Amino acid sequence: MYKHFLIAAMAVVFFACGQAPEQQTEREEEVQVEAREADRLEQGGLTPEERAFMDNLASLCGQSFPGEEVYLAEGRESWADDPFVMHVTKCEEDEVHIPFHVGEDTSRTWMFLVEDGRLRFRHDHRYPDGTPEEKTMYGGYADGKGTAYAQHFPKDDYSRELLEDYFGREWRVVMDEEMTTYSYRLLYDGEVVFQADFDLTEPL
Repeated sequence: MYKHFLIAAMAVVFFACGQAPEQQTEREEEVQVEAREADRLEQGGLTPEERAFMDNLASLCGQSFPGEEVYLAEGRESWADDPFVMHVTKCEEDEVHIPFHVGEDTSRTWMFLVEDGRLRFRHDHRYPDGTPEEKTMYGGYADGKGTAYAQHFPKDDYSRELLEDYFGREWRVVMDEEMTTYSYRLLYDGEVVFQADFDLTEPL
């Protein structure tokens, strides 16, 4: 891992010469992502940041937490009157499941998975009898820019075909470093359109 970041640092110095500050910043971010991808390939799995993220999720296993809608873009259906609860139910090395209940609606489960050596986020939607809904298992792979406390999941090809929209969908799951808040955010073209926050200090 150290050698990759050493190479990345040397590359940043090389490419920085003669570039504007904005270009330097963009290139630095690209080099950091490339270094993390090299680490992932070398280890045959997740980056250290992605593995730490999974470990942080798993540390909540067996607990349930209350939440609420904290932001909704204009024109979207609000769930503000319904209680939110997240249940961290399945915690394995390469798989964490978090059923997300909205009032009496228990159809949704957030799934964090290691698939094809990459961190993937999926939404599992099911009818009351347990059969899958027509639009389910959508989500995306981590973009390589995340940390131990926050990961970004741009819409993948499967989701693009399933959801049949042209929005640049992205899901972000964010925990603060004190592990007091879990935040689920949906973005369209870089703008948050829905956010739900959960209080990790008050397990139910």
